[in-house]
Amino acid sequence: MAALIDDVVPTILLAATLLTGHKRRRFQAEMAVQYCGGSARRAESAFGWGRDAVRTGLSELRSGIRCVEAFGDRGRKATEALHPELEGHVRRLVDPHAQADPKFQTAFAFTRVTARAVREALLAVPELAGKVPCRQTVGDILDRLGYRLRRVLKARPEKNSPRPTPSSPTSRRRGPRRRPTRTR
Repeated sequence: MAALIDDVVPTILLAATLLTGHKRRRFQAEMAVQYCGGSARRAESAFGWGRDAVRTGLSELRSGIRCVEAFGDRGRKATEALHPELEGHVRRLVDPHAQADPKFQTAFAFTRVTARAVREALLAVPELAGKVPCRQTVGDILDRLGYRLRRVLKARPEKNSPRPTPSSPTSRRRGPRRRPTRTR
């Protein structure tokens, strides 16, 4: 094992943090071979890296076959992915009460149906027994499906004339009338 100089270790750690995925594992494996005799356990104690990541990098380096990361498979799945029939029921319940944005500024559909009301309606469906999520999750599903809880807006017609007419009640001045100044 080659002696590590105190100035070299921070540089190696910085280089490792700048890399991700298989490039990082390969770098860690090469440093383990060069400074730790190819031992993942020694690389863990010398650099503070995860032993499993270094071991995987060493295997990739030895075999030449790269392991594929499955970042998309991690984490909790969306409720619609776990229960696909739920999306159809939510759309069936909300679509009759939904309206597109009157000015077409957003792609969302405005609805007056609340997440609580949708959840109660879903609880009444017998085939969804035990699959109905909580109120907050139903609200998240509504958001992901493009629904916004908002009063259904009415389209207001544009004014034809930009200036007020004298006969219009809104064109009259409010407040005290000014008297014309007298000249002598």
